[in-house]
Amino acid sequence: MKTIITAFVLSAFASTVYAQTDSTKALTISGYAEVYYAYDFNRPANHTMDGFLSNHNRHNEFNLNLGFVKAAYQTDRVRGNMALMAGTYAQYNLAAEPELLRHVYEANIGVKLAKDFWLDAGIMPSHIGFESAVGKDNWTLSRSLLAENSPYYETGAKLSYATGKWFFSGLVLNGWQRIRRVEGNQTPAFGWQVQYKPSERITLNSSSFVGNDKPDSTRQMRYFHNLYGIFQLSSKWGLIAGFDSGWEQVSQGSSTLKAWYSPVAILRYSVTDAFSMAVRGEYYQDKEGVIISSPAPFKVYGFSINADYRVSSAVLVRFEARQLSSPDNVFQKNGSYTNTNTSVKTALCLAL
Repeated sequence: MKTIITAFVLSAFASTVYAQTDSTKALTISGYAEVYYAYDFNRPANHTMDGFLSNHNRHNEFNLNLGFVKAAYQTDRVRGNMALMAGTYAQYNLAAEPELLRHVYEANIGVKLAKDFWLDAGIMPSHIGFESAVGKDNWTLSRSLLAENSPYYETGAKLSYATGKWFFSGLVLNGWQRIRRVEGNQTPAFGWQVQYKPSERITLNSSSFVGNDKPDSTRQMRYFHNLYGIFQLSSKWGLIAGFDSGWEQVSQGSSTLKAWYSPVAILRYSVTDAFSMAVRGEYYQDKEGVIISSPAPFKVYGFSINADYRVSSAVLVRFEARQLSSPDNVFQKNGSYTNTNTSVKTALCLAL
């Protein structure tokens, strides 16, 4: 009898230790930091570049664009992420949020409802676009104009289904890049995403947003669609092509819509495993100022050239030269406006 009891106790202890070990394995801690220096040849006196840029936007100073520490938990049925951040990304992208929440990069919990079905809720990365706030994951140092002027993050609940080559999700959101809902707004926003990967070399994505991002008393419905494809053309060459389009009611109840759109293409060449280069061409038109307020109709062409050198698996050095131009004077300069903007930027990324 004593032998049986001893065996039972040892078995229970072993199970507890195993469970603790398994739980520890499910938790991972990671960190990221991206420091940068940017020089804007229009030389803004307040050191802040044009307002439609919210990343790497401090002129002639060394700064932190984004730094965070993240805890991620993943088991067969439960997952979650919590990340706290600092940097100019948080300062400018979350300026409208309550001060206590401006340093939250992620805070979400997910549960598996059935095979391949997950329900996640909280503060999450946006389901829109191929560029994220984490610079090392993007092909260019700066973000494309379409990425800078669409949501980087969102708050709400997401139901997703992934199987084989397909991924589907549907979302209920607090608004257009919102943690806190706009005062006087009781209207939920909605989003959905469809992604198809016919092979390891091709990713095709369609993401949408529908909602009102103003008080209900002045409700103006917004309809937005993001389409992109990522193509690995060969072992050396890669291509991203994207197109954003959006519409918003002129006024409450109006059938007239104000429109904006933005195409972009990025071509990358991997010279070696450590060194790569990329060129980007883009255009952004928001003549009626739905997303971007400017002193003249916003019609901007952009071109950039990038060079990346991977020092190690954890460290990436980046350089970019970028030219933006417009037929009208929309870029700030010496207290007035001009029709061109040229900048150079360099960044150092560390991912642990």
